[in-house]
Formats: sequence, structure tokens, C-alpha cells
Amino acid sequence: MADEKGIIDMPGTNRRMSVGQAYNERRASRVSGVQRKESVSRHFSEDRRPSAGIINDAANATEAEQKMTVWQGIKSYPAAIGWSVCFSSAIIMEGYDLTVLGSFWPNDNFQDYFGNTINPEDGTPLVSPSWQAGIGNAMLIGQIGGLFIAGIIADKFGFKKVMAGALAVVIGVIFILFFSTSVVMLLIGEVLMGFPLGVFQTLTVTYASEVCPVVLRPYLTTYVNLCWVIGQFIASAVVKGTSGSLSGELAFRIPWALQWVFPVPILVGVILAPESPWWLVRKGRLDDARKAIVRLASKTDLVKPDEQIAMMVHTDELEKEINSGTTYFDCFKGVDLRRTEVAVGVWMCQNLCGSGLMGE
Repeated sequence: MADEKGIIDMPGTNRRMSVGQAYNERRASRVSGVQRKESVSRHFSEDRRPSAGIINDAANATEAEQKMTVWQGIKSYPAAIGWSVCFSSAIIMEGYDLTVLGSFWPNDNFQDYFGNTINPEDGTPLVSPSWQAGIGNAMLIGQIGGLFIAGIIADKFGFKKVMAGALAVVIGVIFILFFSTSVVMLLIGEVLMGFPLGVFQTLTVTYASEVCPVVLRPYLTTYVNLCWVIGQFIASAVVKGTSGSLSGELAFRIPWALQWVFPVPILVGVILAPESPWWLVRKGRLDDARKAIVRLASKTDLVKPDEQIAMMVHTDELEKEINSGTTYFDCFKGVDLRRTEVAVGVWMCQNLCGSGLMGE
């Protein structure tokens, strides 16, 4: 980020230089030559090197964002907050499904229907411990796959299309769970359900961090974890209400059917939401990025779309130069190794506290 004198710290290095020097050292711009608005394209010369205009706009946008207070951020980006909350609400389904599944194991109706062995103590049907462990971990296996592919496909197709596709998959997979007749169908359904839930874990946090200013990101990214807990609370209430009042298959099929309540309204919101302006800038679609910023922000002097675009282009070009020739192996070298350790350690805290044992 640039300070008051236009000096920036180069990420991953100990170097400090002016914005102009950073641009002079980078390679020729890789921004594709799509048609831009005159307010944006006026900053670029024919060889795609930035003029003083874009450098000044980038510095102004950076300074304005750094000085923005929480209340100013709320007033300036109410739509961005709403769209971020909409995306993050998809995580509610993860907390819900995991809690509902864990509550079925002591349910006599569930055991009578899906039991694949006989309880030696009383002769009643029982889902064997091995199958319970397999079905319970099936979703986690699917989530690992979803987490890995989410970033790749989102970079290619964008946040909206990937989120909408994942929500559509959830709607379809719920049919498998609802109409399941054996432990094998349950296992397949849980693995398939894990893939879109893994996608949600990646995209919801990233979308929140890209559509909102820096001052609001800690709150909106934390809301993602809150949604996980909200899903658990809803699942506990549903199980409590159905276990004592319903019998037979309805005791476990109704909780599964209620999962259809979540993805449909979220899917509508995702379709109507603006795409991440940062993703649009990375694809060279500066005109669309400007439109997205206009939709995300309110009409205020604190938000100037042209300066925001200049800051995004500036940051994107610096990242391209810094990351040129790097691979995933560089995450385990030098300063980047420290960053990897911090990121992994923070995420591990959620499981090291014992949350993985809940419901077991």
C-alpha cells in the first residue's frame, strides 16, 4: 500500500519504492485490450504503460481506503455488505447438514430403516460402526475436493457462475439424500454434497474480501464462521422438533427435505449480485469492473470508481510482476514459508479446539 508520499512496500521483499518505480520495473502490461470507458482508458498510453494519472488515482484510492472508518465503510458500501452476507449464508448449509447427520445415529427410526447389521444386545437393526464412520467422513472427503477445485474454476469462470453452479448441485444432491434407501446411497450423497460445500468455504470468504473495503473485511469474513454456527443451531432445533413428534421415515426425511429451503433464495441472490470487480480487473474487463463498483457502493465522495479501478489495476500488475516465474513450491521457501505457517495455523485452530469431536 502507498503511504502519503506515494511510497509502497513490495510484498514478499524488503524493498520500498515509489509507485512509478514499481511500474517502471514491471514488464509490459498484460491487461487485455478490451474496450474501456474513456474515464479509465485515458490513463493508458499505447504501450500500456501507466501514465501519471493512473498512478495518482491509485494512490488516492489507497489513501482513502486506509483512512475510512467502520461507520464510513458501512454507509459507503451497504450493497456490498448485503451481497457478501448473501454469499456467506451458503455456509449455513454445511453446519446444518453435519449436525443433522450426526443426530441420526441414535435415532431408532433411522437405525431401523438403514441398519445393515443386527445389534447383538437387543437384536434390533443397526448401522455398523464402520459405516457410521464412513458416512460421517464422506462429506469431509468431498469438501477437500471442493476446496481444491474452487480456486481453479473460480479464476476461470468467476465467482457468480461457480457459486450458482455449486448451489444447483446442492439442490440436486438433496434428492439423493432424501430418497436414499441404503447406506450406500447415503455415502454417495454425502460425498457429492461435500464438493459444493467445499466450494462455498473458499468462495464466500474470497468474495467478501474482494467486494468490501479493508475496514469491513474482518467483520464480513468472520460472518462466514458465524453462518456455520447458525446452521448448527437450526439443525438442532429441527431435530428436536421432529424426533419426538414424527415416526417412521418422516423422522429423518423431513430434516433432509428442509435443506431445500436454503439454496433456492441464495441462488436467486447470487444471480442478481454483481461480480467481484477484482476478478473483472484481472480479466481485463475494466468497464464491467467499474459497473460492479457502482452497484456495490453508494453515491458518496468517499468512493470514486475510476480511482478504485486504477488501484486495482495497479495492484494486479504488481502481483503479476512479483509472482512471475513462481510456483506453489515457493509457498514453502523464505518469507512465504512464514506466511504459509501463519495461514495454516489460523485455520487449524478451529479443529485443534476439539470442534471435530462434536456430535461424535
